Amino acid sequence: MAMLTRVDRVDARVPVTVMALDGELDASNYLRLVDDVRELYDSGTRNLVLDLTDLTFIASSGLVALFSVVRVMNGEEPPDPEYGWRAFHEVSRGVEEGEVQTAVQLCGAPTAVSEVLERTGLDRLFRSHPDRETALAAF
Repeated sequence: MAMLTRVDRVDARVPVTVMALDGELDASNYLRLVDDVRELYDSGTRNLVLDLTDLTFIASSGLVALFSVVRVMNGEEPPDPEYGWRAFHEVSRGVEEGEVQTAVQLCGAPTAVSEVLERTGLDRLFRSHPDRETALAAF
């Protein structure tokens, strides 16, 4: 199944871009997600909420994409996807080093997605909120 994205720009206390992910985040589309976020960053987005309400599945490549999105939103280069598992280990190192950040926040993660984030430790990299309204109020 393909993944669709919807982007909304919201004026909270600061401008926030909300990107809703719908479908499966996997090897077939994770690079597109990173590129889409890079375009948002290049056009001035500095606060991003990833709305995971309609995300039905996340593969290991999707986890790399989430870490890559954080790197992009912090003005850094994402890990090189050609390195495969090495990129994933960079994700693990980033979480272990306690890179708590607030530029990218999550909301609405379904239980299955939340469990994957928790098992991999990637949940420690993000502030996560139950819904979009709560996430927007956090900025």
